[in-house]
Amino acid sequence: MPTEVCAEMVANVIQVAVTPDSAVAQGDTLLVLESMKMEIPVLAETGGRVAEVRVHEGDVVQEGDVLVVLA
Repeated sequence: MPTEVCAEMVANVIQVAVTPDSAVAQGDTLLVLESMKMEIPVLAETGGRVAEVRVHEGDVVQEGDVLVVLA
């Protein structure tokens, strides 16, 4: 069952650390967001494989937007 990793706040995507088909372990950094001059790493809650990356560096995301889908 796929796991969707969502944004918890409005933020800018400043780094995407994974690509589709990358293997990730629990706690790995998927991407880094910036909000109010703070860098916020988005971590994998479970291990798996990256099925989709739905954002690019420079994108602005809203609370609840799907960032990455893990399979």
